[in-house]
Amino acid sequence: MPQIFILLLAIALAGCGQKKVVVNHEPTVKSYSSSSSHYAVAEKSSSSEKAAESKPEEVEQFTDSRDGKKYKTVKIGTKIWMAKNLNYNANGSKCYNNQPANCDKYGRLYNWGAAKSVCPKGWHLPSNNEWDELYRFADGTSGTESLYISKTAGKYLKSANGFSAQLGGIGYYGDKFDNAGLGGFWWSADEYDHDSYAYNRHVVSADNVAYWSYNDKSSLFSVRCLKN
Repeated sequence: MPQIFILLLAIALAGCGQKKVVVNHEPTVKSYSSSSSHYAVAEKSSSSEKAAESKPEEVEQFTDSRDGKKYKTVKIGTKIWMAKNLNYNANGSKCYNNQPANCDKYGRLYNWGAAKSVCPKGWHLPSNNEWDELYRFADGTSGTESLYISKTAGKYLKSANGFSAQLGGIGYYGDKFDNAGLGGFWWSADEYDHDSYAYNRHVVSADNVAYWSYNDKSSLFSVRCLKN
């Protein structure tokens, strides 16, 4: 494993009085940690920052037969994504701050074990390669680098006409929550090279970078399902 440096860099949103988002902006291999969390951020790609010209195509609304909840879906590149965070009540999931209204607003937050199996039949938790493909469609580039970080894809992912990212924040052990409305974090299906960790992807409100990270599997992140 390459040497990992620990960096805590807090970004405050001016004049809003909200909590700070912890995120790494350095163009080198670094990580940051909070409670049980460990984030590894790869070197930023020097590839083109040209935004994708192709627009996503809205497809039919999907209804989860398990609870009747409805999800708008969108075709991005060659893949069909749910355009909303999953909100299925499963063991290993919680609402942000344990408030049901936050589940309606952001979807539920899941530990990695629950995230692996919580998508409805015919859908699945995206792999690192599938997240990379989404990032590349969003920033209009091509390549084989994985894990891939994009300096511009976050703007597209936060657009209501694209991925429609809901910034649902993070949950930690001990019923601690942080960063709702400031950062969106989604599990990947891939494990990190340690039994206790798995990869995730995230964007923050403060910039247009789309990141990758790795985290303790007990952490609570959003889930965005991809059609099989």
